[in-house]
Amino acid sequence: QVQLVESGGGLVQAGGSLRLSCAASGRTFSTTPMGWFRQAPGKEREFVAAIKWSGGTTYYADSVKGRFTISVDNAKNMVYLQMNSLKPEDTAVYYCVASTRYYFSSSDSAYDYWGQGTQVTVSS
Repeated sequence: QVQLVESGGGLVQAGGSLRLSCAASGRTFSTTPMGWFRQAPGKEREFVAAIKWSGGTTYYADSVKGRFTISVDNAKNMVYLQMNSLKPEDTAVYYCVASTRYYFSSSDSAYDYWGQGTQVTVSS
C-alpha cells in the first residue's frame, strides 16, 4: 500500500507560480512512476506529469511542457510539481498518483494510488 498526501495548492494570479508537494508513505519502488493528474470542474481527469522514483526520466502533458517541472526527493519520500507561468486554464484539483507498473502512462487507469487532491485556482 502507498499513501499520498498533497499540499501547496492555493490561489494565484495568472503568470504566477506555485509548488505542489506530495508526501508518500508505504511501499514504493525506484522503477515505478509517480505523477500528477488534475481535474477541472465539469471536465475529465487530465494527466499532467510523471517521474520515476529514481529520478531522471520525466513525462509531461503538452499543455504544461516548459512551464511545469516534476521532481522527487528520495530521502524525504517527496514528489514535487513546480508550476510557473500559470494560466487560468490550469485551475483544477491536482492529485498525486503512484503506479505499480514499470512504464509511463497518461491514462489514469495506470495509476493505482491517489491522494485526496489539492485545489489550485489561477485568477485572470
